[in-house]
Amino acid sequence: MKKDILQDIIANKRIEVARQKQAVSLQTLLALGSDRMERDTRSMRAALESSPSGIISEFKRKSPSKGWLHPGANIADVVPAYEAGGASACSILTDGDFFGGSLGDLQKARKLVDLPLLRKDFIIDTYQLFQARVMGADAVLLIAAALTEEECRILAETAHSLQLEVLLEVHSEDELKYLNADIDMLGVNNRNLGTFHTDVNNSFKLVDKMRGFSPLLVSESGISETDTVRQLREAGFRGFLIGETFMKTERPGDTLADFIGGLA
Repeated sequence: MKKDILQDIIANKRIEVARQKQAVSLQTLLALGSDRMERDTRSMRAALESSPSGIISEFKRKSPSKGWLHPGANIADVVPAYEAGGASACSILTDGDFFGGSLGDLQKARKLVDLPLLRKDFIIDTYQLFQARVMGADAVLLIAAALTEEECRILAETAHSLQLEVLLEVHSEDELKYLNADIDMLGVNNRNLGTFHTDVNNSFKLVDKMRGFSPLLVSESGISETDTVRQLREAGFRGFLIGETFMKTERPGDTLADFIGGLA
């Protein structure tokens, strides 16, 4: 029997968020970050639309499926190098237990680069959206498999009220019903979050079902070859979220620059 890792992650996340809300109330969070709530956000969708590569480079130290990729990775070393290497946007993993990240990583990244920043986490509560805004995110990830349709609608609507763009992640055709008016980007995760099996053909299988939708299309996970990006772009995708391919190397920014060079 395959273990559903996503269920474990969400159960853990509910406990984590409850503790965070108890430690720092929403009122306190907003008071502490009042100046940062006033900043203008950057459009990740516009950055991807105008980019010749569309690469969303990801900062993550580990994953549940592969374990530690780059345990000593430092935001100050990696994220500016991503920007210099030509990334269109950057995804920052803020989950600690399963991905080795933190909100502090997001906060540090915001101070170092002008790229649009995506808070990538398992968002189940509007409190996390306020955290994202205060800590410097421009966009947030919502995972259909982790939410009900109503939860997704409320979270997306709240994100927009905070000037945060929304990347909705789906893995199957059935999850396309989660689309709503506040979704800016629609991502196909090539990795099954229950089993962590990865197959980039999932993007090609779903793209015909996604034509006619207004959100910009993003392919996520399992992308390691420039030819794959070319084929996905021809199929209609404009964003390509890549983490492990870069983060498992000693100098992720250089690996990204070489990858983008290979797209030319």
